[in-house]
Amino acid sequence: MKKLRQYKAFPWHDGNQGIMHRNGDVFFPAMLRAIAEAREFVLLEMYLVESGRVAASFIEALLAAAGRGVRVWVLFDAFGTLGLSSQDAARLSHANLQLAFFNPLYLWRLFNVDRLFRDHRKLLVVDGSCAFIGGTGLSDDFDPAVTPQGYWRETMLEMRGPVVADWVTSFQQIWLRATRTELSLPPVDPGPAAGTLRGRVAVSCVPVQREITRSFFVRARRARERVWLVTPYFVPPAKIRRTLRSAARNGVDVRVLVPGAFSDHPLMTLIGRRFYPRLLLSGVRIFEYQPRFLHYKAVLCDSWVSLGSSNFDRWNMRWNHEANQEILDAGFAGRFAGMLEADFAEAVEILLADVARIGWPGRLQRWFWSRLDQLIAAFSHLLFQRRGPVE
Repeated sequence: MKKLRQYKAFPWHDGNQGIMHRNGDVFFPAMLRAIAEAREFVLLEMYLVESGRVAASFIEALLAAAGRGVRVWVLFDAFGTLGLSSQDAARLSHANLQLAFFNPLYLWRLFNVDRLFRDHRKLLVVDGSCAFIGGTGLSDDFDPAVTPQGYWRETMLEMRGPVVADWVTSFQQIWLRATRTELSLPPVDPGPAAGTLRGRVAVSCVPVQREITRSFFVRARRARERVWLVTPYFVPPAKIRRTLRSAARNGVDVRVLVPGAFSDHPLMTLIGRRFYPRLLLSGVRIFEYQPRFLHYKAVLCDSWVSLGSSNFDRWNMRWNHEANQEILDAGFAGRFAGMLEADFAEAVEILLADVARIGWPGRLQRWFWSRLDQLIAAFSHLLFQRRGPVE
């Protein structure tokens, strides 16, 4: 079996096109339309998959593609699909369709530390001509038509051009990691330039390759205008916090957009607030999104954009396989900034005065969450040291 440490960083490519799809009522129809138009192969990789209207629509689309003679490969994370019924999983059966689960939770290995490694990536590739990258899952939580009041705020990026071939390669690598079998596909012809964007595939294959965070550090330290970070779980390691504070002290517009009252893990929001005081003192601006749960993950540093599955939190960076699309283009960055500005407008900015007036009950709560965060971090580190050999 290939070693993960043999994986190389993907190169930059010119001539790409990138389309932002804001929320599930836009990106789900686009993804299903791409599957319906598939002629050769479909590659689908997801972490969160739950039975419901969205999952059913994708199962039907994949089976229809397989029925047309299209080869379909589906890779779901075993933990992220605990909400997928056995009946729905059984429906994904066809001669032209292969379904695999990343790191299955076998009962006799349930307490093996290596079961903590998860495939958190979200990717759809069709015919080597287009790829969808972002933070969605196949869950009704992302569909405004199913949950009009409580749907999750998400963004997916549709890419066309030379970078799509690298997304195919990336899927082949993670398929090999999950199944120990080679995935043979016809060579992908990038064809003529699809656009003018410069793009690159960035992946993190834990525990040895952390290309996504490495790119963030490089770009954030070089930034002169802005460093804007969007994450649903703001529990960043100290190095990321230092980088944000340093950029703000150097006069860069540093902003962090995180969930407010709505979250699928409220505890993470409470723990993350303990980092607010030092960041605010350094000039970092913090916004809590109000209308609904903010779930997309992105970074904007001047004209560099990174969007995908990486949450930039401690657990994520230590245990999860991640994949982001990077784009280096002033025009695209401007459009992306416009989308972020719209989200900032629907958020409440947290000021230093807000943090200072919390009183003793609030200070005691902050102390408690601080100690709990440190305990979780120490426990995670201990488990990580006990992991098995890297394959």
